[in-house]
Amino acid sequence: MKSPIQLDFRALTPALGAEVFGVDLAAPLSQAQVDAIRHALVAHQVIFFRDQRLSHAQHIALGRRFGSLHVHPLAPANHPQHPELLRIHADESSARVAGESWHTDVSCEEEPPMGSMLYLTEVPEAGGDTMFASMYAAYDALSKPMQQFLEGLTAVHDGAKVWSRYGMTPSRPFARSEHPVVAVHPETGRKLLFVNRVFTTHVPGLSDRESEALLEMLYRHIENPRFMCRFRWQPNSVAFWDNRCTQHQAIFDYFPARRSGYRVTINGTRPLAAARAESAWKREPAEAAA
Repeated sequence: MKSPIQLDFRALTPALGAEVFGVDLAAPLSQAQVDAIRHALVAHQVIFFRDQRLSHAQHIALGRRFGSLHVHPLAPANHPQHPELLRIHADESSARVAGESWHTDVSCEEEPPMGSMLYLTEVPEAGGDTMFASMYAAYDALSKPMQQFLEGLTAVHDGAKVWSRYGMTPSRPFARSEHPVVAVHPETGRKLLFVNRVFTTHVPGLSDRESEALLEMLYRHIENPRFMCRFRWQPNSVAFWDNRCTQHQAIFDYFPARRSGYRVTINGTRPLAAARAESAWKREPAEAAA
């Protein structure tokens, strides 16, 4: 995959992440610019933009350039006039914040989101970073026997696991879906791990003890710093992550400071199992963005 135009970017770590410069996301973007941003996203898994000024309408319009938008099932967190916008906010009254554990956004959905685009306008002077981890790197670091074992398994993802714990009521019944433990990215053909602490409940076909032990091993493996990058927020920054091949964690280390903004999330497709994909897919990994 070739980038249609040159982008000025700086990689954060060898595993994933890049800052992109010289792009005004509030301006009307050409199709070539949109294609270049998508190319950078696929190549780097998460990309970051500084010094942006987005109205709600501009934020929504930007997200729609990459696909239709997801409406989060926890309706009270959505903007009352713009349900596509999910409010991300913490202040001196917050006992906890969303996203404190490693997770993939709404993986309990039958078709989990393709990506999310978070715009923060207010951030603490210190703390409040977001960590991202590459599920490509996590899969690649497993032994061959473990890779082969996992490729035959599925796992259940259930929204009730996290949301009912905090007494949250969704606008529709809690989503519950079964996805491959090893999935294939639909644009790169690369294999990746697709389980997370927040939504994954168990692995069908294994005993409870086997399932618990296997998932805990994978969670601890995923949390290896070698697979990660860390983003230090500044006011008016945007993070755009590929939800299909990353996990992230919001660090709540800034109480009682304020951290505030909104997120749009782009609809995706059902994760494809590695065994099913191999017969129909010729692997062509994305090239590094030029």
